[in-house]
Amino acid sequence: MNKSIFIIAILLMTATGRVSGQDFHMSMYDAAPTFLNPAMTGVFNGDWRIHTHYRTQWKAVNFKPYTTSLVSFDAPYKNWGFGGQIVNYRAGIGNYNALQGLMSLAYTVPLDGDKKHNISLGAQFGLTQKSVEYQLHSFNNQYTTANGGGFNTGISSGEDFASQSIILPDMNTGALYFYSGQQSRLNPFVGFSAFNLFRPTESFLVMDNTLPIRMYVHGGARINVSETVYLLPKALWMKQQEFNELTIALDAGIYMKAAEMYLLTGLNYRNSDALIFFLGAKKLNYIAKIGYDINTSSLAPASTGRGGLEISFTYMSQKPGSKNKKICPKL
Repeated sequence: MNKSIFIIAILLMTATGRVSGQDFHMSMYDAAPTFLNPAMTGVFNGDWRIHTHYRTQWKAVNFKPYTTSLVSFDAPYKNWGFGGQIVNYRAGIGNYNALQGLMSLAYTVPLDGDKKHNISLGAQFGLTQKSVEYQLHSFNNQYTTANGGGFNTGISSGEDFASQSIILPDMNTGALYFYSGQQSRLNPFVGFSAFNLFRPTESFLVMDNTLPIRMYVHGGARINVSETVYLLPKALWMKQQEFNELTIALDAGIYMKAAEMYLLTGLNYRNSDALIFFLGAKKLNYIAKIGYDINTSSLAPASTGRGGLEISFTYMSQKPGSKNKKICPKL
């Protein structure tokens, strides 16, 4: 395989580490709601919400690991939700970088008079700037047998790079059904989202490469076991071109009366790839989580099971008196 094509394929790997030309994505996927589904913009019980997220992966096999950084803001207004997010992805020795800015808009429609059954529709628009320092890479044409063999970057690579920076338009959309009966034992939800709807042509080489549409189907149900304990079984299925990925998970929340906070924990399994644990806490308006991927893929012998570290933090400004209510379903 031409080494330049191999490099581009590596740069398009996701957090799963599979060479399939997919987008980056998160293990604690629903901690960043507008990253998961535009229809979740403004779907919470509060005045406004800010979220930050950081992920680093493959430090065990790469001295420049893959990193994802995200910050988002959203707020509800009547039936509308407004927001925006900035995401930065960075990977590899060539400092591949993708910086994305998106604006989000959603509208929630109650399906009954009690406003327990709801459908939300959302969309995102923005731009992504991608860049790579291809001068830092070496290519097949630069290999020489002189002095025992090695790469000589003074030799022409033979590659026809058109640019080392490109700007792409973005459009994403989504839909979400959720049941918000606060006193109900069961609160189900299901959503669908689609990304890269413009299917922009992206390539640093003089060649066509269309970014494929990525689709999510996610769902689950919050089960209020008691006033102080809840369980949240959930699943996420992702498809992008020929790539399919399934993540199943079980989250739990336990109210610690003495500390006046919820202890959060969960276990995710991503098929043939990783086992993910997380711990967290919710106190007043703050939610913090930390998770770790244990690699179970064919790369496990090289990585010794070390996958990725992920951290998220959310602050939600709540409406007066809402903290005394039974907590709403967590989407």
